[in-house]
Amino acid sequence: MKKRQAMALGMAAIMLTGCGASSSAPATTAAAGSSAAASTEAAAETTAAAKTETSGSGKVYLLNFKPETDEQWQELASTYNKQTGVEVNVLTAADGQYNTTLQSEMAKTDAPTIFNIGNTSAAQTWDDYTYDLKDTDLYKHLTDKSLAVEYNGKVAAVANCYESYGIIYNKTILDAYCGLPNAKAASVEDINSLDKLEAVADDINGRLDELNKALDGAFDVTEAFASAGLDDGSSWRFSGHLANMPLYYEFKDDGVDVTAGEATIKGKYLDNYKRVWDMYVRDSAADPKTLNSGALNAEQEFGMGEAVFYQNGDWEWSALTSGDNGYTVTEDDIDMMPIYFGVDDANEGLCVGTENHWAVNAKAPQEDIDATLAFLNWVITSDEGRDAITNGMALSAPFDTFEGEYAPTNKFAATSAKLMKDGKTSVAWSFNATPNVDDWRADVVSALTAYTDGSGNWDAVKTAFVDGWASQWKLAEEAAKK
Repeated sequence: MKKRQAMALGMAAIMLTGCGASSSAPATTAAAGSSAAASTEAAAETTAAAKTETSGSGKVYLLNFKPETDEQWQELASTYNKQTGVEVNVLTAADGQYNTTLQSEMAKTDAPTIFNIGNTSAAQTWDDYTYDLKDTDLYKHLTDKSLAVEYNGKVAAVANCYESYGIIYNKTILDAYCGLPNAKAASVEDINSLDKLEAVADDINGRLDELNKALDGAFDVTEAFASAGLDDGSSWRFSGHLANMPLYYEFKDDGVDVTAGEATIKGKYLDNYKRVWDMYVRDSAADPKTLNSGALNAEQEFGMGEAVFYQNGDWEWSALTSGDNGYTVTEDDIDMMPIYFGVDDANEGLCVGTENHWAVNAKAPQEDIDATLAFLNWVITSDEGRDAITNGMALSAPFDTFEGEYAPTNKFAATSAKLMKDGKTSVAWSFNATPNVDDWRADVVSALTAYTDGSGNWDAVKTAFVDGWASQWKLAEEAAKK
């Protein structure tokens, strides 16, 4: 998650600076278009009819955001060219250089026809270049329409993958707990609200000996919740991911774009935030005075079966189940539930978001736009495209075509997809709107640490959260104007 977190923070900063970013030359991988265009005359002749039917004389140019997926995109470009005769070029920006690369490439005559935007702020920056996708097959196949970026009356971009986070839990331990006399839940499915989660966690922490006896050596549980570390390697889970919850519900109440946010906040749901945080701390074995020490390892606590609950995301799947880390939990033991927040628990899904949205260049020739839309539809409907995304890139795609053998292989991601399909409302990544993200989070963590270790109070957390937001928003706006 550290790499993913760094990427998310980088994109947040990029979207705030917009077109004011540097336009220095980017470092990129080699493009695949030349090799794709070099298919033999025989192949071109056999696919001439398909080429005409697919997109006429248009061509496709994808500027890829994720360096780790370059190989798969190059292969897809080549495969599509061989099948249809359509020229597909792929250029992959170096890690951390996407905005610079995008500005440079968009200034060229043959600009990208597919590019990435992270959120509504980016849609505003590139408004003149975003083609309205609302009537396209791509948008129609999108399972959760909240994963589209809407701006200026149009669907400016559509998510091509997503990540999810919530509360990872050990189902084996919970099943054993639910079998105890007078347990606060009859089954895991019964834990469907903050009230219920809090009652279960409190009860588990008070009945550890009884629970371990019921487990008969399967695990040695020492706490309900894994430690809530406030050191630099862990605090983002609470200053970013848990803080997302009060931001999301307040933005939603105020009727603003939940991923773009607003200049001032009231902290309407900070009491809910406090309630969840207090539960994390109270029902953990960690000393509240040592949470910022850096000596705690929540993943290990959960992986060794010491903790029942662990707030984190689907990126933890491979870390927990790879088998080479000595952890005692297995794939069959673990799953994920929402961070129940006491607001709309009955309808709440996991926190789902992405910084990866496909936008189509509205300034490209119409034949290139048509070719691009046909290519993207092929990617999400063909066996080759779906296999590349699910298995080759190991991504979770938010389209109704990704079922059966192309469903997410990551169990946490599969749970997220099921909740979407069941009509639960995914909680958007409102933390993407955080102004001057590092500075704002640092102040919140400092106040949260003092509150937790007893040297400060909750009012200071509110001040850091609310007043700090307004201050950092103003500073970010001033910086963007320079």
